[in-house]
Amino acid sequence: GRELEADIVVTATGLTLRPFGGFPILIDGVTSSLRQHFVYKGMMLDGVPNFAFAIGYTNASWTLKTDLVVGHLCRLLRELRAEGFVGCRPVLPPEGMPTRQLLDFAAGYVQRSIDDLPRQGDRDPWRMSMRYRDDRALLRDGSVFDDTLELIEDAHPRVMEEIS
Repeated sequence: GRELEADIVVTATGLTLRPFGGFPILIDGVTSSLRQHFVYKGMMLDGVPNFAFAIGYTNASWTLKTDLVVGHLCRLLRELRAEGFVGCRPVLPPEGMPTRQLLDFAAGYVQRSIDDLPRQGDRDPWRMSMRYRDDRALLRDGSVFDDTLELIEDAHPRVMEEIS
């Protein structure tokens, strides 16, 4: 019931998302925008090797989704190592597919950035699910390998030169 006078009021209405910290996607010396990529299992980008991320639910606990993603990623890394692979990259089907925006979320800061985000397809594993039951079946209970995941046996020579 008391009034607290303010010296200044700042309204913050210009939040802009900066996906992945704004770093460029550079593959074999060629830069591509996030918009050129499809999300795979809600955690990787097509054509980008050895890169994973986690985006939580917009309609439930954020950590509920990220826990599934991280668990799946750990399973994937264990299987890659056990099979003698050094990495993997999702590969889009040659026939292509219809696209949708990554997030169906009406918040202004998301809508202002939606054109800068990767896209999603119309079917698994190219959908960005916001349903725990679907994600649990795909990420926790499903196989880590599928026919859209290209397995990498050894590092590209240029990558090895950059590392050493």
